Amino acid sequence: MTPTGGPIAPPPPAAPPAPSSLSAPSAAVALANQVREASLAEVRKAVVGQDEALELMLVGLIAGGHVLLEGVPGVAKTLMAKALARSVSAEFKRIQFTPDLMPADILGTSIFDLKTQSFVLVRGPIFTDLLLTDEINRAPAKTQSALLEAMQERSVSLEGKHIQLSPLFTVFATQNPVESEGTYPLPEAQLDRFLFKIDVGYPSDDEEEAILSSVNKGFDSGDLQSAGVAAAVTQDQVKQARAGMSEVRIEPAVLSYVRKLVAATRKSPRIRLGAGPRAAVHLLLASKALAALRGRGFVTPDDVRYLAGPVLKHRLLLSPDAELDGATPAEVLREVVASVEVPR
Repeated sequence: MTPTGGPIAPPPPAAPPAPSSLSAPSAAVALANQVREASLAEVRKAVVGQDEALELMLVGLIAGGHVLLEGVPGVAKTLMAKALARSVSAEFKRIQFTPDLMPADILGTSIFDLKTQSFVLVRGPIFTDLLLTDEINRAPAKTQSALLEAMQERSVSLEGKHIQLSPLFTVFATQNPVESEGTYPLPEAQLDRFLFKIDVGYPSDDEEEAILSSVNKGFDSGDLQSAGVAAAVTQDQVKQARAGMSEVRIEPAVLSYVRKLVAATRKSPRIRLGAGPRAAVHLLLASKALAALRGRGFVTPDDVRYLAGPVLKHRLLLSPDAELDGATPAEVLREVVASVEVPR
């Protein structure tokens, strides 16, 4: 068994697959499963509970998507992102969004170097592997928009230059669901860039007891090294796990199910604005990434149903009647999903 304290060993070459759709997973898929187990084992040394959120964050990283974490302060959103970055050997940077934050504070700017008598481009914190944008809805639209090109193209235009970002570049953005004063809600165009919106809730009673016990024994969330969180996965292994997605099969009926679920959000009378084609692409990629991370070489309808909420709910605008009824996007989406026949 591979120890979690060091990089995982590459899996042995897989035998040629059998013709059956239930044949053994390929080597790349087996590696993705090892990446999941090794990474989450390290993260759980620092994070108590939040198992679903942690797995979805890892799915987002492998699928090449960005993740919006919504939850009240103090539920370990920052800690989860920081620990995940450490477990996969990724560079991590954090930006605290505030009303006075400017685009140059994110992207960088040119400064005049007195020694060389020339302008030097100083890169901002966006040049990293995993970027945490804390309380993203506290910054005005012009600052939020500085992320759009980076999130979509994984590159930035800075001082007339087109600069590529890290191949692993992933944004984990957090926002507080209860505060409205002094915040700027994300526009639909930016919300659509996020693969997932994950609701991070309070821990259970047992989990909160475990958190208090851990802190009482000296755990410091600001010092992950002393907590024993180590790099269990290399960046090359993360890239290989991403490549393994191409080896995950999806039957035509399941692929059609992805399309029907997304299309159903546009036909519901309780939804004013449904999900678009990008949402369908995100649901497909996330389903393949989830299957690979769980060690399967094929996507099931259950994968698609499980991910429909995190992928779709933040893209929906409800009709006035639904809002008057007090419905939430999650509730209406459950109705839509239930109305679409599951392939057998």
